[in-house]
Amino acid sequence: MTEAILLVGGKGTRLRPLTVNTPKPMVPAAGVPFLTHQLARARAAGVEHIVLATSYLAEVFEPYFGDGSALGLHLEYVTEEEPLGTGGAIRNVASRLRSGPQDPVLIFNGDILTGLDIKALVAVHETSGADVSLHLTRVADPRAYGLVPTDADGRVQAFLEKPQTPEEIVTDQINAGAYVFRRSVIDAIPAGRPVSVERETFPDLLASGAHLQGMVDSTYWLDLGTPQAFVRGSADLVLGRAPSPAVPGRCGDRLILPTATVAPDAKLTGGTVIGEGAVIGPGARIDATTVLPGARVDEGAVLSASLIGENAHVGARTILSDVVVGDGATVGADNELRAGARVWCDAVVAPSSIRFSSDE
Repeated sequence: MTEAILLVGGKGTRLRPLTVNTPKPMVPAAGVPFLTHQLARARAAGVEHIVLATSYLAEVFEPYFGDGSALGLHLEYVTEEEPLGTGGAIRNVASRLRSGPQDPVLIFNGDILTGLDIKALVAVHETSGADVSLHLTRVADPRAYGLVPTDADGRVQAFLEKPQTPEEIVTDQINAGAYVFRRSVIDAIPAGRPVSVERETFPDLLASGAHLQGMVDSTYWLDLGTPQAFVRGSADLVLGRAPSPAVPGRCGDRLILPTATVAPDAKLTGGTVIGEGAVIGPGARIDATTVLPGARVDEGAVLSASLIGENAHVGARTILSDVVVGDGATVGADNELRAGARVWCDAVVAPSSIRFSSDE
């Protein structure tokens, strides 16, 4: 049996205000907490035991997922008292693992939406005899990422910082945030202090002559660290572009949860999600947007690539494009917000004195 560690302790500061009241892995994507998709994909790959390494708002996870039996899993929870970094978090849960010293342990970052072939990564790890195997993906513009060059056999050669000049871009391969560790490598990580696998563990292993194997899998991959990426990932799940057995309905242009109310002439497109108890008014046009439970969008509002928080209210004829509206916030009628605007939780944006036509 392969078991796994899920790193879900991050504060999600780039996702605020979504993460003020909710840890990043619990923000809904395609109708369920994002973590549900990761757990379901791991279970589909044969994983049965998963330890969640929690920290920020740690008390939220176990009441929702319990022991994991509803997903066919056995879940355990370990909370960091102080932030320990990726490597420190992995080491902190080692006592809950059941694997022997030579057995493989899967590790996933809690904010990556991916179509990774998990079984293939484990197979590469076992056939190569690696100490650690890494999922690598290729990106068109690697300047925002650390680079991971490999040799002709896929063996990792180095971990390079974000390139500053074109000459430093020696590969388009980046660390995609999923690994297989030999259990003994986890036990060798220093305990009780912050450790970064990217900046300390992996470079130190390379320097000591350990075998780090890369597997390039360039299927769907998205870092959900920003609101724009999170909204896109949710839409891609609904549209079927990103695979998950946990989407609560058929893939298509929209996903309307059972207790939501949508006016007959409202138009929902682009992977839009309407959460439980949400209300969409007449003539609203909503594209590639997530409307969380209990929110209300009034008549004639036009929303695109946005996220509307729980119990938030978008007034009539308001236009939102690439906007996050926090939980409980109100954006009054006839407003127009664009280009990454964020409305904080429980804030009120007064109705505008300028009237917008929904056709503009």
